[in-house]
Amino acid sequence: MPNTFLAFGGGKQLRTPTGWDHHMKDLINCLWFDGQGLDAARFYTGIFPNSAIVSHLDMDSQGNPSSEPLTVEFNLNGRSFVALNGGPLFKFNESISFQIMCEDQAEVDYYWEKLTAGGEESQCGWLKDRFGLSWQVVPVRMVELLGDPDPEVTRRVTEAFLPMRKLDIAVLEAAARG
Repeated sequence: MPNTFLAFGGGKQLRTPTGWDHHMKDLINCLWFDGQGLDAARFYTGIFPNSAIVSHLDMDSQGNPSSEPLTVEFNLNGRSFVALNGGPLFKFNESISFQIMCEDQAEVDYYWEKLTAGGEESQCGWLKDRFGLSWQVVPVRMVELLGDPDPEVTRRVTEAFLPMRKLDIAVLEAAARG
């Protein structure tokens, strides 16, 4: 029997080939910080709409009261995150990034400006914020142009965006037109 998902309350019921069922409530992104979890949650919730800090656990990893929370739960536009103050052992790298799909150039500019503040720009719409987390600020229009059935349009758009840092929709559209 193939894996199937069945509606079950607010989550999903997974039926596996072995018959094991599991109710999954949610998938949550957990981000590891070295004592900056609350600052990061405040930073991100101040940028994205419909975002808020939900709760924090004010204790250290041994269960003792702490001034810096061990975990901070927050939502970014309805998506769940946890900031874990796990210490200096792990650092962010480009193998994990979050894509922000933008409807217009104003959105691209907004997210680029906010997230690069104290961070660094990279190429092709990629950046690292001040905590070292990688983001891709991508116009939906670029994805549409790259899906054009004409391979020459795709080639021109690709050549246009590869040297860019922040993506520019007008330049991409001009490249598509040739």
